[in-house]
Amino acid sequence: MYALILHHLFRDSGDEMDEERIVKSATGIRNTVVWKKLFKFQRDGVVGAIDKLNRFGGCIIADSVGLGKTFEALAIIKYHELRNDRVLVLAPKRLRDNWTLYKANDKRNVLAADRFNYDVLNHTDLSRDGGTSGDIDLSHVNWGNYDLVVIDESHNFRNKATHKGKESRYDRLMRRIIKEGVKTRVLMLSATPVNNRLADLRNQIAFVTEGDDTALLEHGIASIEATTRKAQTQFNRWLNLDESEKTPARLVEMLGFDYFTLLDHLTIARSRKHIEKYYGTSETGRFPDRLPPINIKADVDRAGEFRSIRDINLEIRRLNLASYAPLRYVLPHKQAAYDAKYSTQIRGGESFFRQVDREESLIHLLRVNVLKRMESAVSSFTLTVERQLRDVETTLARIEASASDIEEIDIADVDIDDPAFETLLVGRKVKVLLSDVDLIRWKQDLIEDRNRLATLLAAAKQVDAARDAKLAALRNMIEDKCRNPINAGNRKFIVFTAFADTAEYLYAQLAPWAKATLGIESALVTGSGRNQSTLPHLRKDLASILTAFSPRSKERPADLADEGELDLLFATDCISEGQNLQDCDWLINYDIHWNPVRIIQRFGRIDRIGSPNERIQLVNFWPNMELEEYINLEQRVSGRMVLLDVSATGEENLIEQQSGNPMNDLEYRRKQLLKLQDTVIDLEDLSTGVSITDLTLTDFRIDLAQHLKAHPGKLDKQPLGAYAVTTSIDADIPPGVIFCLRAEGPAAHKAKESDYPLAPHYLVHVGDDGAVLLPYTQAKRILDRLKRLALGRDLPDAGACARFDKATKHGEDMRHAQKLLAASVASVVGKNEERAVASLFSPGGTHAIKGEFAGSNDFEVLAFMVALSQE
Repeated sequence: MYALILHHLFRDSGDEMDEERIVKSATGIRNTVVWKKLFKFQRDGVVGAIDKLNRFGGCIIADSVGLGKTFEALAIIKYHELRNDRVLVLAPKRLRDNWTLYKANDKRNVLAADRFNYDVLNHTDLSRDGGTSGDIDLSHVNWGNYDLVVIDESHNFRNKATHKGKESRYDRLMRRIIKEGVKTRVLMLSATPVNNRLADLRNQIAFVTEGDDTALLEHGIASIEATTRKAQTQFNRWLNLDESEKTPARLVEMLGFDYFTLLDHLTIARSRKHIEKYYGTSETGRFPDRLPPINIKADVDRAGEFRSIRDINLEIRRLNLASYAPLRYVLPHKQAAYDAKYSTQIRGGESFFRQVDREESLIHLLRVNVLKRMESAVSSFTLTVERQLRDVETTLARIEASASDIEEIDIADVDIDDPAFETLLVGRKVKVLLSDVDLIRWKQDLIEDRNRLATLLAAAKQVDAARDAKLAALRNMIEDKCRNPINAGNRKFIVFTAFADTAEYLYAQLAPWAKATLGIESALVTGSGRNQSTLPHLRKDLASILTAFSPRSKERPADLADEGELDLLFATDCISEGQNLQDCDWLINYDIHWNPVRIIQRFGRIDRIGSPNERIQLVNFWPNMELEEYINLEQRVSGRMVLLDVSATGEENLIEQQSGNPMNDLEYRRKQLLKLQDTVIDLEDLSTGVSITDLTLTDFRIDLAQHLKAHPGKLDKQPLGAYAVTTSIDADIPPGVIFCLRAEGPAAHKAKESDYPLAPHYLVHVGDDGAVLLPYTQAKRILDRLKRLALGRDLPDAGACARFDKATKHGEDMRHAQKLLAASVASVVGKNEERAVASLFSPGGTHAIKGEFAGSNDFEVLAFMVALSQE
């Protein structure tokens, strides 16, 4: 019955997913190592993605963190290589080694036998015209000759930047690789393809369509731009609803079907819950249980003499940071000249983004940075204050020496190693003539800064490692866990921090102690070439360290076992994405990243499929104050930040207002951080709203294809109105009937003209009492329920059939079912009328046509599934 309903829905649209047609056996893909390593859900994802690459020229794989997107991509790459296609992988620099390992003739490469042959470049290489990247000479690359481009972490390309006469990476990728030369297919991998703007997705889709807004016209989408814009408007409206109304179901209805269709065409997205529910865990192994997070609010100073974060923050806010803002002091009659020289035109020259504003936002960032480092470790705070003091003294010295001009400190020299800021740093120098500056005011502010910084520095230097209360708390925790592991014999930890300085400090303080006291080996990974480890024979590169830390999940060959094993890893966010480290069962955030997504990505390193651990533990160190107060404090520090869309492209994108109301963003973060104190959130639960997994139908198409392959021709012989009876097993699937209806006659013609992607077919779930549980607009959720009811039930439910026969006198008395059918038809007609009335007020005309869907005569019942209550 499940397959039959799918057959009705997808038959006419030519959407069947015939695996044999899509993944041609002749290529030999099924004999490759990588194909054999895939779980069933991964193979389904690969088949779906290859189908989308063939039909639309592109696909976004947006499976959740920890479900193995890299391996899915490798299978797709292998498929293309077997067809003699040239493949390019574009990866963030820190994930480069992940990709190069699989094509290397290296013992640690578990896929060596597949002999991969793709090219790997970093995202940043797109900004360069010469030089080398690995063994590729960038000046001679034939960019137009790639048949497939795989973009890892593709959300990094979600921005089209506006830069003075300068082509951004986004533009260059589009022009050089995608539009020039041979037809290029584009595969994108991202666990977060949509951040807070649905346009993020549109910009990624543009790679698939080569920027052609009407590319999907024959697939039912007239304009991609209009579709995403309309969805964004609705999304913003949804954000403003009362909490009680702000449900994912409501959002799905508001977003409109075009957006739904667009995502369904181009994305493949499965969540963990989805895999557990519909694929079971017999093949993949279960996911580990997440223990409730441990929250620690440690003091700063064991002697209790260091001032509270609150006081320190007041001092930070009083800093002028004058050495970083020479333009602030330019004399009024000279300002226009500097504006003309350094400002950026935006929105086609309608307005300017002034360098002075850019400077001010840098100042805000530096303030936030000082605060975040204070919160991370006193040692990191000390280093920053020292650095800023040095900058002030250098500037004062140059004024004293009355040099003719002063270069604004190159932003690239400002050491901000928090990944939250790396993207704002644009290496541009601003030169200011001293004769154009109000020197008296500038010097006053600089001297004031110098005095404040010197006071802060003296206080911070008092708190050495022996007095560091937070360090002591971490040491106790490590010792405690080693003595009482949560999984037998597992003594592994990852300690994450946003700052390389903090990681180095922790390693220096704890690695020798851990070896001497607990007999465990440690390593430090910062991504800046300063990796270290206590194992004497281990190489310092990232791959070697991570393989020694997680030998099982990295499938370390037996002959490398003498390198030894690491149990304690201190790391920055250079490993927060794309790494399998599930040998480990404890993850500690030594400082809280301002972006909740990052915390989930970090935890995703150990919260993965194939973990050998029964349970896993997240530990968060919070600032020693109430969360509410901390968030307010951070909000005050960041002040009125000029809204730079901080995107990982490293380009600035100037947007008028980000996602409506910045207060909303803070409110949203507050909620998520509060939640993180009690539970580990899934990425898809984090995006208040709808995750892409709610919107794609690929899985159902694959189920249908597999049924058709196993039982050719069988579904075509089924009569209209066929039905099955079963009992409801889930508390969240109430008893009732799921109807599959088809509009007939003139009504069908009208349905085809509507924007509903499954028209003229409609699915409705009606409860036993005649209430509509899920209207036709929630097709994906109805199919989910249908699948849940049918999964694994290959034989008729004799007990349920007997009960149904008795109630209906063997089908002679179908009044109850007819009542439910009437309710479902009324809901389709009613919903249509609701939508028609709504469309009268929306730009783009109306769908209200007299006589549209008069009632049940306009519908044919194709099939239905009866779910009885458990007796």
